[in-house]
Amino acid sequence: MEEALPEVLMRIVSELHDVAYLIERIEPQMLNLVGEAAGQSPDCMKVLQGIDLAVQKTRGLAEFIDTVTADISDDWQVDVTTALSLVKLAEMQKALAGGIRHGHSQPLGKAAGDFDFF
Repeated sequence: MEEALPEVLMRIVSELHDVAYLIERIEPQMLNLVGEAAGQSPDCMKVLQGIDLAVQKTRGLAEFIDTVTADISDDWQVDVTTALSLVKLAEMQKALAGGIRHGHSQPLGKAAGDFDFF
């Protein structure tokens, strides 16, 4: 089944923003875990900087795709069937397929200790 390329790309943008959000949530937790050692260990600081860089790159990719998508005609159609079959995370596959997902993949309201079987 073919669908408009801009719609597919905007779903990718949404997933990239979600990935950035998930990565961004790691940083304060890492700071809590390593405490003062973060400022005294070059390796630890590099990891924390890497987390920040991952967020910036993910958001940058999302903004790039979002901006490029604005110039793509809805007449451009793509079949995403094969690409979707390669996505192993069910929630991501659903979101990329056009299934509506509200909020982030890991909402802040989830209680500590909650987990999903996969």
